[in-house]
Amino acid sequence: MLIRAEEAIQKANRIVRQCGTRNADRIARELGLIVMSRDFSRQKGAYMVIERNRYIFINKHLDPVMHDIVLLHEIGHDRLHRKDAIRAGGLQEFNIFDMRDKRMEYEANMFAAQIALPDEEILEYIYGGYDVGQIARAMSSDINLVALKVSELNTRGYRFREQEHRSDFLK
Repeated sequence: MLIRAEEAIQKANRIVRQCGTRNADRIARELGLIVMSRDFSRQKGAYMVIERNRYIFINKHLDPVMHDIVLLHEIGHDRLHRKDAIRAGGLQEFNIFDMRDKRMEYEANMFAAQIALPDEEILEYIYGGYDVGQIARAMSSDINLVALKVSELNTRGYRFREQEHRSDFLK
């Protein structure tokens, strides 16, 4: 799983350089994705390829923070799992971001975290004494995404205290 997480991080960094932004809506436009709001009752988002057109369907009831996280997650599926989506007829996620035994969800989460939570900004907050909750509030993010990012930084050699996070935090 680590090798694929590293690939997700590299692709996320490349997208930020290519698009010149970390703004989820702008990235989706730059990449030619068609984003459509839907009135989902449980689902937060889905990625599908229909006749070579790449779609992201996103729950129209999400708050702005969750909208950006879900959109980045679905962009991650586009960049990392497009062939799988084509084969499956789409990646419809009813338990979105539930990473337990789901490699593709973990990778899409890592992609989203890398774009939404730049290393240098996270490190600045950590070294400033912030905990994950404070970092999430300061960066307008979700505490579980921040905890995932801190865990990922540890795999790259940092030695921060592991933070507990729910793997199904966007369920």
